[in-house]
Amino acid sequence: MLKQMNKALLGLALSVGVMSAHAEEPKKVDVLLIGGGIMSTTLGVWINELEPQWTMEMVERLDGVALESSNGWNNAGTGHSALAELNYTPEDKNGNVEIPKAVEINEAFQISRQFWSWQVKNGVLKNPRSFINSTPHMSFVWGDDNIKFLKKRYEALQASPLFAGMQYSEDPAQIKQWVPLMMEGRDPAQKIAATWSPLGTDVNFGEITRQFAAHLQSKPNFALKLSSEVQDITRNDDGSWRVSYKNLKDGSKTETDAKFVFIGAGGGALHLLQKSGIPEAREYAGFPVGGSFLVTENPTIAQQHLAKAYGKASVGAPPMSVPHLDTRVLDGKRVILFGPFATFSTKFLKEGSYFDLLTSTTTHNIWPMTKVGIEQYPLVEYLAGQLMLSDEDRFAALKEYFPNAKSEDWRLWQAGQRVQIIKRDEEKGGVLKLGTEIVAAKDGSIAGLLGASPGASTAAPIMLSVLEKVFKDKVATPAWQEKLHQIVPSYGTQLNGSPERVAQEWAYTSDVLQLDTPPAIPHTAAPQTPVAPQAAPQSNPAADMAL
Repeated sequence: MLKQMNKALLGLALSVGVMSAHAEEPKKVDVLLIGGGIMSTTLGVWINELEPQWTMEMVERLDGVALESSNGWNNAGTGHSALAELNYTPEDKNGNVEIPKAVEINEAFQISRQFWSWQVKNGVLKNPRSFINSTPHMSFVWGDDNIKFLKKRYEALQASPLFAGMQYSEDPAQIKQWVPLMMEGRDPAQKIAATWSPLGTDVNFGEITRQFAAHLQSKPNFALKLSSEVQDITRNDDGSWRVSYKNLKDGSKTETDAKFVFIGAGGGALHLLQKSGIPEAREYAGFPVGGSFLVTENPTIAQQHLAKAYGKASVGAPPMSVPHLDTRVLDGKRVILFGPFATFSTKFLKEGSYFDLLTSTTTHNIWPMTKVGIEQYPLVEYLAGQLMLSDEDRFAALKEYFPNAKSEDWRLWQAGQRVQIIKRDEEKGGVLKLGTEIVAAKDGSIAGLLGASPGASTAAPIMLSVLEKVFKDKVATPAWQEKLHQIVPSYGTQLNGSPERVAQEWAYTSDVLQLDTPPAIPHTAAPQTPVAPQAAPQSNPAADMAL
């Protein structure tokens, strides 16, 4: 009898062991998304549209999505379309204003507008005013040289239908109609100039992210793993990737095998690309830059300013120092932000580790980092100066834009942390890449996004570029082509070359997104250098240091 009981217990133990071993087998998915921000959720929505049967899993280390860079309080919320950001229109050696970069950025944002419009039409995004609101974009300058530049910029942009409706003025009375808050108390003898565009927008990228994630979670083939930190990424014999992650709440460990892995983890992307061991990741290092803003939530003040007013960087200052006084709509409340003021931390994420910079350094990227540090000494000087700013210094900067500001109405807010790309260069050793860059394995089985600006505004076209890079054969199929043109009617073309198509796109997206009626477009507008709209824009961080 005892023997029989022992045999039964042994059999039960073996059965439990087999069941446990089976339960610990890695889950298999088609796509694994690392990071719960605007990039990963946007790519998830793209893939769900194109291949609804594919299985997906998203892994996020924090307790919810959109808690890092995509959070509305951690970025500038500008719908970046080069309407106001002066750094997108540099002067050449002959003093002529160059607009191709501005056209490229604007084209990219039109793709975002079309993508979001499609999602609203299909119920993925709900209540457009919860995430996007018409907010005029302005450039505001003073001083003879700056006024001369702004006028040349305005005249150059008139060649593109994408900038139709923009107005220019040096008249204080006119500018006061646009931004009364910025004119009250200003010296009437001060020479000023401004451009104003009604096409600007304020965007809550955190809200878009949350709605995208909620939609994906409603699908039976999608799983979201929160409070889960990726610890390793290794290659399987069949070419897939095994992603190992730990639940930070209970300590449990999980493994998932994925045919394709996307790393959209903001500042954490570099470390994870390095963990994968792909040779493409060896070309990169990262330099962390943070930003802080002065914020007022006083409704009396907030209601007097409806604009995103961008200025010009001081002489000798790097582009990322461009100040702006921004209307924001966050959680249904209108507030005003002013900044950014650069901050420095060795963290790569706001909720990161102080060892992030040190642990990202390898034998492959230490030399490029050293070379960039030497060549970018003015940037180092600028950051040092910013770190020494007092509360009085920051408030004095605010008063240049809002002369009647009172310190008791404002508080300092630490926004998000960003990592600028340093890339190995055969000639220079290393270069600071002021934009976003897709890093992908040669076989397209894993990809990540590095860099910052213009960031969330162009998540839709950047993720479209990811699809084109890693699913090249799929993109070429009639089924994908038809769907891509459904979602983005202008896909594969340059709106800049056709005033009629620009007008159609503005009318369509303005109606769906409940934005202000767009201005009429002169049919005499001449196109500039064509720019492929699906390309991910490469730009500097001026307009988006906190985005």
